[in-house]
Parts: sequence; C-alpha cells; structure tokens
Amino acid sequence: MKAVICHAPKDLRIDTLPEELPGPGQLQVRVAFGGICGSDLHYFQHGGFGTVRLKEPMALGHEVSGVVSALGEGVKGFSLGQRVAISPSRPCFQCRYCQQGQHNQCLDMRFYGSAMRFPHIQGAFRERMVIESHQAHPLADGVSLAIAALAEPLSVGLHAINRAGGVFGKQVLVTGSGPIGAMLIAGLRRAGAARIVAADLSDTALACARAMGADETYNLANQPDALAPYARDKGQFDFMFEASGSERALRTGLDVVAPRGVIVSVGMGGDIQIPLTQLVAKEIELRGTFRFHPEFAVAVQFINENLVDLRPVISHVVTMRDAAQAFELAGDKTRAMKVQLDFGVESAAL
Repeated sequence: MKAVICHAPKDLRIDTLPEELPGPGQLQVRVAFGGICGSDLHYFQHGGFGTVRLKEPMALGHEVSGVVSALGEGVKGFSLGQRVAISPSRPCFQCRYCQQGQHNQCLDMRFYGSAMRFPHIQGAFRERMVIESHQAHPLADGVSLAIAALAEPLSVGLHAINRAGGVFGKQVLVTGSGPIGAMLIAGLRRAGAARIVAADLSDTALACARAMGADETYNLANQPDALAPYARDKGQFDFMFEASGSERALRTGLDVVAPRGVIVSVGMGGDIQIPLTQLVAKEIELRGTFRFHPEFAVAVQFINENLVDLRPVISHVVTMRDAAQAFELAGDKTRAMKVQLDFGVESAAL
C-alpha cells in the first residue's frame, strides 16, 4: 500500500509499506482524509523539533478518518464499511500515569507519526492501517469524513479548556488563531465563555477565528499595540490560551491577564524568558497542556451532533499523490489554515 513517507527535511515521498491484517480486537481501516499538523510540518521542514529528530524514514500523519475494511477476531460493535474517526492516542493503560487517568502522559505512548521513539512510530498517512478497536469512534450518518478528521485537533483544544478550568461567563484571550486556536475558540463558545478575543498575525487566520465564534479579533502585525488597552487596572482577561508558541505573546499575556488569572500554554515555541516577578506579583497561574485522551470521544460527539461547525477550518483538500505540494501549501500561513490529504475513499460533503 502507498504511504506518505518523510526521509529527511524537504524529502517527502510516496512510498510503499506492507499491508497489515487485523489481529484479535483490531480493525483494518481504509484511510479517507488526513490533516497536516504542525508537528508534521516540523518533520517535513526541519527533520524534527528540539531534540526529536528523524533517524529513519517515517510515515507522517495522525489526524485521520476512515472506513472499516476488515474485522479482527472478537471485535464487536463495528461492521465492514462503517465510517469512523480514528484516535491516534495509544497509551499502554498500565503505567502509573495511565492508572491515574493521565493517559496523555503515558510512559509507553505510541502516538502515530512520532520520532520520539526508535524505531519510530509510523504515521497514519497511508492507504490502509490496523488500529485497536478502542481507537475507532463511529460517525453519524451524513458527517463528512473530512470533518471527522478534525476530531484530533479539536480534542487538543478541548483538553486545553479542561486544563484551564471553568471558563463559563469569563473574559478569554486566544493568541494564535491557526487550526488549533480556531477550534479551541469553538470549544470555548460551547463552554460558555462570555467574550472571546483572538489575536494573530494573519488576516486569514483571524477570519476563521471570527467564523468559529471570536467576538473580537486583532492583527498584531498591523496593530502591534492593539491589546494594550486590556492591560488597564492590572488586566482584563480571566483566561488566556497561548496557541502560537510566541514568547512575545506569552509576555503580553502577563500584562493583560487579571490578577489570579490563568494562562494556558498550548503552542510549543521552545525555550523562552518570562518576567517571573510579574507572574508572582499578579498571582497568575501558568499551565501547560499536552495532547488529549478522553476529550477525543467528546470531540466526535460534538461533530456527530453538529454542536460545532468546523468547516471554516479546512482551507484546502489535496490528493494524496500531491502530498509534497500539500505540505508546502500548509507551511504558507498567509494562504492556508488546515490542509488535508484526500486518500480517495470518498469525496467530502463540505
């Protein structure tokens, strides 16, 4: 079967992988759509990020949907041809973090398309793949498989909201309005945030943020001081979600978040410096958020019940054979939001 394999920076090829058959408790799935994530772009553009580097060719991708094509022994509740969203989270369920319900912190995580381990965990951008049945989440009739492939990034946003705590009736700032930030805004809207302000450097991203429910948007490339008024009286926001990985954005948050407010750092931007005195004096809580686990089922429920409209996030759908061009497009934030690969299973009814 064909797969999208990254060999080195800017060296993306359509190669072949051996087809797998499902074992007990497993499903074989024909992949329908796959979204290109920021981590996929890091492998494509730089060969990795931080200390995580490609040491062997690796199939990319983890945001996928598909159709069940074979059933392993003992599988119940699924049928051939069933349409599913696929969770890429595969914790061990045995380590102390899994036993504490912190599956995203699993000591033996096997997350698709990750070079954190060696041999690498091959990704989901392939024509067919074998998954554990617990990874498959059935889709409602009429739900687009392209939209279903957004369940994973939506889950990231929902986990960030869980890490923040109750946002009902609160004033919220989101910096970074790419796909994760945009879907986080949709989640905040469902969670009852009173006012959502979004900031980014791209008009394309901010247009999507408005479509997803932001009340106010600011392009900080054109208006670098647009958030300054929110710094009055020690800050106006109860919560801030920093989804860009920008040091400047995080430092701005310390000015505009009110005392005892919460900043949730979503984006990974490397090592940064923050004024600790300001953090301490305003009693601000800085919290990290990483991946997800139980939120995936909630994300699929939101999609199945049409509780969120994620269509504005998908800016381009490109055939799998043109994957290299799709990755170049995904790296151009002036034109693209979420770029998806179409593996040819069926057309998306967007």
